Amino acid sequence: MRIDVSEETLRNTIIVAQTEAKAAFGNSDVYMEKCIEEPHHIEFQILGDKYGRTAYLPERDCSIQRRHQKLVEESPSPLIGEALRKKMGKAARNAATAVKYVTVGTVEFLVDKKDRFYFMEMNTRIQVEHPITEMVTGLDLVKEQIKLAAGEKLSIVSEKVKILGHAIECRINAEDPDKDFIPSPGTIGKLYLPGGPGIRLDTHVYSGYTIPPYYDSLIAKIIAFGSNRGESIAKMQRALREVEIEGIKNTSSLHSKIMSNEKFRRGSVNTNFLSKYIFE
Repeated sequence: MRIDVSEETLRNTIIVAQTEAKAAFGNSDVYMEKCIEEPHHIEFQILGDKYGRTAYLPERDCSIQRRHQKLVEESPSPLIGEALRKKMGKAARNAATAVKYVTVGTVEFLVDKKDRFYFMEMNTRIQVEHPITEMVTGLDLVKEQIKLAAGEKLSIVSEKVKILGHAIECRINAEDPDKDFIPSPGTIGKLYLPGGPGIRLDTHVYSGYTIPPYYDSLIAKIIAFGSNRGESIAKMQRALREVEIEGIKNTSSLHSKIMSNEKFRRGSVNTNFLSKYIFE
């Protein structure tokens, strides 16, 4: 991606983008879209059945990212009010209805400083961050996905879904945040991951497991649920203090810094959060 702010430099910017695209993907096609400065990344879980019924669930805020990849997600967003939630949710549902979407997916938006939102993409699958939606709604999204794929009718009505609390997910990756998130493959030695009331842990690793260098560096997802945002942050801080992973670098210490940051605690986050307030 290339950002251009001047008509005089646009031609050269396009040429550079085409060259990079050709080298990386074997295709030099590019397209232009409006640049949203310091946006919030907000997404909505949607569900659809083969009978034309669709529904949306409360939003997830995925604004804390590195290299356009999510590190922390929470639901509901601390920046979205009820009116905007309904407006964006209905837009997501309309998108799913328009393409006759079946089973579980996600419609993602960028939201600017004036609460104007812009469609970014649709992911036609269940996503890594789906546990926080399960925590705040009490729904089993994997179960719903299977039922809808099997041809059952959608029983969820968006307007009747209640937000039961607040959930935060931290993605613990095998990366070194002090060295520009360079991957840290290798064999895990001592391993201790948290649990307890209000904590959900999704992982596949164990002591002696080898993190390969070939694909996603995700080690585990820690999900904290509380009756409100402050409580979920406190539970996440406690959980992160308990993490022990030897043999590889990981992002748990970075997540602790994020949870303690005043900007984050006030809910004032956007996609530039890490570069402005953690690595400034």
